[in-house]
Parts: sequence; C-alpha cells; structure tokens
Amino acid sequence: MSELRMVVCCKQTLDPEAPPTAFKIDASTSRMTLPPDIKPVIGQYDEFALEAALRLKDSTGGRITVLSLGNKLVRDVVKKALAVGGDELVLLEDPAFEDSDSWTTAYALSLAVNKLEGYDVIFCGRQSSDWDSGQVGLGLAELLNIPVVTLARKVEAIDGGLRIEQVILDGFQVVEVETPAVVTVTSELGNLRYAVLKGIMSAAKKQPTVWTPADLGVDPANVGSAARRLRLQRLYQPVKEARCEIVEGESPTEAGANLADRLRTAKII
Repeated sequence: MSELRMVVCCKQTLDPEAPPTAFKIDASTSRMTLPPDIKPVIGQYDEFALEAALRLKDSTGGRITVLSLGNKLVRDVVKKALAVGGDELVLLEDPAFEDSDSWTTAYALSLAVNKLEGYDVIFCGRQSSDWDSGQVGLGLAELLNIPVVTLARKVEAIDGGLRIEQVILDGFQVVEVETPAVVTVTSELGNLRYAVLKGIMSAAKKQPTVWTPADLGVDPANVGSAARRLRLQRLYQPVKEARCEIVEGESPTEAGANLADRLRTAKII
C-alpha cells in the first residue's frame, strides 16, 4: 500500500470557549471580536480532521499538508498543526481572503489543492466552529469533481481507497470510497493528540508557505468578501428579558388558587 498524500483544511476561529461576556459585536462591520489577550484557535472539528490524517500517517505512512485561509493568521495558532505531526503548512493569506463565505472559501481552497503536487485525500471538519454551515467540504469536492464522504468517525486505508465508518442517525455504516476523495470528520473520531516537545521545537523552525490570489492565478475580485454569495444582513446579540411576579395569598391554598388564576389569565394553562 503506497503512502498517502493528505491535505487537511484548518480554519482559524475565535475561541468558542471564551466567556460569553468577552464577545463584542461591531455593528458597523457585522463582525464579532474578542479581547487581544484571548487568542484564536484552530476550529475543533478541523482538529478532529487533523487527527484523522495523523492516524492514517501512523498506520500507513504519508505526508500531511495543512491548508488555512484568511488574513493576519496567528502563526502560533496555525503552527499547532505542524507541532502535532503535520509536514507542511500552506497559508492562503491576503486581505482579499477576508470575510469569505462557504463558496469563496471552497473555491480558493480548490485552487490551492490543484496547485499542490498531487493528493489522495482531503480532510475537513464536518463544520466550522463559528458559522457551523458545514458546506466547505461538500463544495470543495464538487469543485474538484471527486467523491465526498461526510461525518466520518473512523478512516482506514485500503488498496486504492478508504474504508470509512460514517455516522448516521441511529448508529454508523461502513462505506468504501476510491481516492482521491474528500472526507469530513465528526467529533466521534476523537480529540486531537497533544503536541510533544520535539514536535513543538520542529514546528518553531518551519516557515509556512504563503500564497496570495496572484499565486493561485485568480483575480482578488473572485475570492473573499468581493465574491460572497451569502450576504449577512445583521449580526447581533439577542437581548434576554425576565420579569418576576409574586402571587400571594392568605394561605398556601389561596396562594395556589391565585397562581392558577394568574396563569389562566396569561393563557399559560
């Protein structure tokens, strides 16, 4: 069995574990922010996808190229993929890539994948940790004209392809797919392994490859916010209000009867 050429798509996102009160919304730009002292993270589902690739590398050998798209990506964050065992980090980094939707993200990633020196399997998280749309992996497969298997909880290499345990409503089913293919990975696969000191030191020495729209041969007007197909109308934090009304009575029995009357008046019962 030949070694696999694997690509893992990892998105840098705001830390979903940050305290809710720390999130702020800029209404003028419809963007959510966190204080500078709270660093972004690699999306959790993307970490599951990276772990799937690492397990294949452990069992069959191979090479893992990690792709990340955005602007002003934090190197310590995205280099985590190298620290745990990724071989190469390619950043699609340019102001033109900002505010991408699922379509423009999948399109730019497809151009990057085609620029690589061949691939057998592309791993994506089942959805991102911020918008949860779950469309990039499917769009990437469509643009590359290759098969896709979603919601993978286990991935094994077989001759000419992959055997995958795919999560379904009442359990899982086993499917086989020829490579090249896209696989989206879900939480049932398990958490990403911890980086060891040797991996951290190795990652510190490696410099990512940075590609701009020009390197991909695409007009900046065809990526990022300029080419979005999904328009965000409003981003806001819902206001929750609560009122408390005390229902009294001369006795517990009377208080209970008064409460029942109040609930009927409010049409709750």
